[in-house]
Amino acid sequence: MSPAFPRSGKKQPAPERGIKVAAIGATWWGTRWIEALERISQDYQKRLARGRTYARTGRVHDLVLAPGRVQARVTGSSRTPYRIDIRLAVVDDAGWQAAIASMSERAAFAAALLAGEMPQAIDQAFAAGRALFPASGDDLSTDCSCPDWANPCKHVAATHYVLGEALDRDPFLLFELRGRTREQVLAALRALRGARGGEETGAPRALSLADRAAADYDRPAAPLPRLRFHDSPPAAALAALPPPPGWSHASSPLDLFGPRLAAAAERARAIAGGTSTAQDDDSAQR
Repeated sequence: MSPAFPRSGKKQPAPERGIKVAAIGATWWGTRWIEALERISQDYQKRLARGRTYARTGRVHDLVLAPGRVQARVTGSSRTPYRIDIRLAVVDDAGWQAAIASMSERAAFAAALLAGEMPQAIDQAFAAGRALFPASGDDLSTDCSCPDWANPCKHVAATHYVLGEALDRDPFLLFELRGRTREQVLAALRALRGARGGEETGAPRALSLADRAAADYDRPAAPLPRLRFHDSPPAAALAALPPPPGWSHASSPLDLFGPRLAAAAERARAIAGGTSTAQDDDSAQR
């Protein structure tokens, strides 16, 4: 039989510097992190529920993240805050090189990462055994100074939920926990993308004008594509729309605005076709 859960005394008030979690798992990657905790903690659902309460009421504080490690303090019933230590395996150099090479080969991955987002299939870039998100209890080593024997205890769970919200705000913390900073990953990604014959790298390119004559500066380097225009009568689009909510005028919107839309459309065609005259411009400004 498992030992009895230690009874808690009266809780200390939450510290002012506590981190209050407003939304847990607001992004897919934050949700994925929380799901990893809940999947490997199925035997301790009550601890998870208490941990969510602790996270929402600001009992987690002094959160520190480093490669492979998360440390925090949690204020509970003890006068001294409990010390939390969560460890994750760091991906080695070979694993990171392979992962970044895989990311660089997928335009969608590179575009999302350079835009500050986490691609939803990011784990596909990591080899087996080097997944970005925890997959089993072996991926997480946790320790708490409280007397509870459960793993995770409510203090560890609270820290995990706070970390989930931190990941919502900055998905690149996942990379840092696995051993690479945002800057390191993006720099390596840009370098590989740029080495593949000038693909988009997210950084402006330097242009050389040394061999160009001054008269050619405003000329395109290559022929521009033909512009194609397609227009449809605006009145038809307006007629297909129902009157806006609260419309009380005796005339319909088409009756009131149709002639003006037609005139504006004809004016736009004249400008686009190059048939506009200075007299037309003066009339339009009146």
